Amino acid sequence: MEKDMDGPGDDLLVKQAKEGDVEAFSELARRFQQRIHHAILALTGNLQDADDLTQETFMQAYTTLKSFKQQASFFTWLYRIAVNLTLNFLKRKKKEKMKEAFSENLSLELNSEASVHSPEQNSLKKELSTKLKEAIDFLPLPYRVSFVLVVFQGMTHGEAARILRCSENTVSWRMHKARKILQAKLKPYLKEGRDET
Repeated sequence: MEKDMDGPGDDLLVKQAKEGDVEAFSELARRFQQRIHHAILALTGNLQDADDLTQETFMQAYTTLKSFKQQASFFTWLYRIAVNLTLNFLKRKKKEKMKEAFSENLSLELNSEASVHSPEQNSLKKELSTKLKEAIDFLPLPYRVSFVLVVFQGMTHGEAARILRCSENTVSWRMHKARKILQAKLKPYLKEGRDET
């Protein structure tokens, strides 16, 4: 899936890394580090936590590489490690600090184009994006993970299902439920000035 135009394919690099070639593993890490880091950051909302968990992901991948059977792609296997480590981390950490950090981080992405609007529009946009971030943070963890992989990482339901080790229908159902929850949470802000029916 991820392959440099001039470089060897992932499968060959995995084979070389399994044989003890540290440079081959370093190349794999270079190819996937940014996407793994971005996914973890979207889940934790904290740069330091994302840095630590990204490093932990590659350390675990390196130490368990010999057990990788290559039935899935290296990319999928690596994402699975990252998601599992992050879920375990979030369960340990619960919600304490995650809310504000996740909100701050997401607001940068959601408001990146806000400068072209009037101050009033910027203010409304900022308020709506804050409410959206709060609503996403409110999602139960299984829904939020599916939502992040599909919406922020641009994965198909099938790709997310392989990483989460569940059926594609489960991912679709979680996305459906996540959207319902978000719609319910954001309804007062999206229908402002209208009568609720």
